[in-house]
Amino acid sequence: MGALTVKSAKRVLDIFEMLINYPNGLTSNDISEKLGLPPSSTLNLLKAVIKESYLIKDSNKQYKLGPKLIPLGTSAMEFMDITEVSSHYLQDLMNLAEETVFLAVLSNNEVVYIMKIDSHQSVRTTAQPGNRKPLHCTGLGKTFLAFMPDKERKRILSQIDLKPFTCNTIVDRNVLHEKLVQYQSLGYSIDDEEGEEGLYCFAAPIFGTNNELIAAISVAGPKERVCTKKDNIIRQIKNTSLAISKDMGYRDERK
Repeated sequence: MGALTVKSAKRVLDIFEMLINYPNGLTSNDISEKLGLPPSSTLNLLKAVIKESYLIKDSNKQYKLGPKLIPLGTSAMEFMDITEVSSHYLQDLMNLAEETVFLAVLSNNEVVYIMKIDSHQSVRTTAQPGNRKPLHCTGLGKTFLAFMPDKERKRILSQIDLKPFTCNTIVDRNVLHEKLVQYQSLGYSIDDEEGEEGLYCFAAPIFGTNNELIAAISVAGPKERVCTKKDNIIRQIKNTSLAISKDMGYRDERK
């Protein structure tokens, strides 16, 4: 059953990729012939993905890419764009702060790291590109919570488990909410050894077109080292987040 599932998934992806080149669509028989698939299996796959709106079938029985693929492609493009646009800014930020820099996005109520630029000074952290972390105990996560729309914040806070990772982890929802209000006013968030012992970081939001929150960046390092240059790091990370945001289509409406 597992092998069959993998084979079916591969066939569905092959159908998607082929239909990219046929905007007017193809019939079930066309798809079957071009991919060398059994007609009955092809029809069953098409019915399954149509049910989920990944494909549509028009009045001429032509199968086309469906509307559910649009947000997936858009999200993928945003992730690619944000890494490309941010790269040189984050390199400069690392050089100025002399600490490790991260870029992350929000996915399924978690932080997903998509870029890490190591400093010339050592820092011990489990955060690596591709890793996921909780929102409530990371500077990046609290940045998403602080700067997202109120309705979305309330929804997420009602769902996530405020699990303690260190003795500094905030596990009281009221205290966390108060911190988020404070961070929103400051324009940046702080992780004071809340996710990992000894690790301290500052994080700031990145906004895009229509001023929506699309990513966050952070500067992290050992607490005793980061706190000695906090004013410089805060200034640099806020400047960097604003510069990236503007390149991503953000329009600063502050007077």
